Amino acid sequence: MKSLELFSGAGGLALGTARAGFEHVAVIEHDHDSCETLRHNQQRTMRHLKDWEIIECDMRQINYARFGEDISFVAGGVPCQPFSLGGKHLAHEDARDMFPEFVRAVNAIRPKAFLVENVKGLLRQNFTDYFEYTILRLSHPLVLPHKGHDWRQHRADLERIHTSGKPTGMDYNVVFQLVNAADYGVPQRRERVFIVGFRSDLGVEWSFPTPTHSAESLIRDKWVTESYWEKHRIPKSRRGTAPARLEKAIERIRVDSQPETTKPWLTVRDAISDLPKLKIGDRSLTDDCHYLNPGARSYKGHTGSPFDEPAKTLKAGDHGVPGGENTLALENGDVRYFSVREAARLQTFPDDYTFSGAWTERMRQIGNAVPVTLAQVVSRDIITKLS
Repeated sequence: MKSLELFSGAGGLALGTARAGFEHVAVIEHDHDSCETLRHNQQRTMRHLKDWEIIECDMRQINYARFGEDISFVAGGVPCQPFSLGGKHLAHEDARDMFPEFVRAVNAIRPKAFLVENVKGLLRQNFTDYFEYTILRLSHPLVLPHKGHDWRQHRADLERIHTSGKPTGMDYNVVFQLVNAADYGVPQRRERVFIVGFRSDLGVEWSFPTPTHSAESLIRDKWVTESYWEKHRIPKSRRGTAPARLEKAIERIRVDSQPETTKPWLTVRDAISDLPKLKIGDRSLTDDCHYLNPGARSYKGHTGSPFDEPAKTLKAGDHGVPGGENTLALENGDVRYFSVREAARLQTFPDDYTFSGAWTERMRQIGNAVPVTLAQVVSRDIITKLS
């Protein structure tokens, strides 16, 4: 089933949707280093990338007529900086707001379904009006603003059309949800907003996939059955004790006779413990993505990820890794940066996937990516409804 990937970045969402069964006729991205990453992995004949047309350009320059009329699915991780908690919070006033461009793509291509990913900050109260406007635009992409109207006036027009129930010629049934990647087998607490739309004439009934993993199952495996520690061969002297805040949950689990229906959250240890151990500055391995950069520090509110929990959200600043972020908390109280390969594992990229650019650029690409596994889980549910 043919698809088009917008704002592809380093390819996390594109790889996940391809694994689900979509065939990208093209992936589009303006960032040069991210495109180099895609091209390099394509040159290495990676299975899912071999037939992609990689287009490096500003999305606003694309004429979608070039892709024909048989594209069933459009997906994209719209740039998050206008809505990020760490950004300037300018939303529609930020030149990097590309939601209008995604709507333009849907308008031109008229796919059977689409998927958009963005940061949790998109749901903040001060963005509510613009977010609701965006959902209305995606629901009725053929309804364009009148000349001279701003987005608020356009929103009012869309509200009248939406509440009337009258068809516009192409409408979408749109749903959104804040999902935690850890609930779907990603070893990272990463909350992101997913917006999914199906063309209304298809009559599709769809809901977001049920979580497959849970914090409660991890608590059970660590502090009730202790199978987590046994799996990793951690002696009792190094297991520590359960945090006091978990006492009630542990007691409830002990007396609960119901079988567990979810798998435990995956931890940093689950994700990276089998990788070669390194010293800071050691670059002797053949995998040039696995080495440790010096200079990691903790700051108030920016401490390292515990080894036996899902990682904290990997982040990416405009100019690389923000201070104090993307670090691992060590047993002696120190912190160190994750290697590029470790960070890629936490985003569920395969080990044969490489990243182009300097260390900060590679980490920025990974921090901006959609976890491959999460993209695959959501898009697999979408493709089953379109097949």
